[in-house]
Amino acid sequence: MRYLHTMVRVTNIEQSLRFYRDLMGFVETRRMENDKGRFTLIFLAAPEDVASAKASAAPCIELTYNWDPETYSGGRNFGHLAYEVDDIYGFCQKLMDNGVTINRPPRDGHMAFVRSPDGISFEILQKGERLPPAEPWASMANTGSW
Repeated sequence: MRYLHTMVRVTNIEQSLRFYRDLMGFVETRRMENDKGRFTLIFLAAPEDVASAKASAAPCIELTYNWDPETYSGGRNFGHLAYEVDDIYGFCQKLMDNGVTINRPPRDGHMAFVRSPDGISFEILQKGERLPPAEPWASMANTGSW
């Protein structure tokens, strides 16, 4: 058994790609348009997984856009997606500078939580050892919203 992908329904392709691709750093590995089913599938991989995703279609996030308008709620009902990054402070700063709310700041230099425009929860983990506490993160209040 091997992990293939996690499917996330999105309501706006451009807004979602800005978050997943431009801010989170994912790379689009393939896209499928289905006229009969009236949907678009966009597969994205973390930068360190791109070669694997292109070779074996995994591991990926599948963004599913249904052409007919729908309302989705409860983005947290499946839990969260987790990714590790080289510098959690710099990564969270980039997101925050671009209007993304850091729901659980990386106060401990190890873990943070953010949400996509569609309410999907992401756990961001520091690769390797946790970083020493640093401001402004160390003094940020716990929002408890992750």
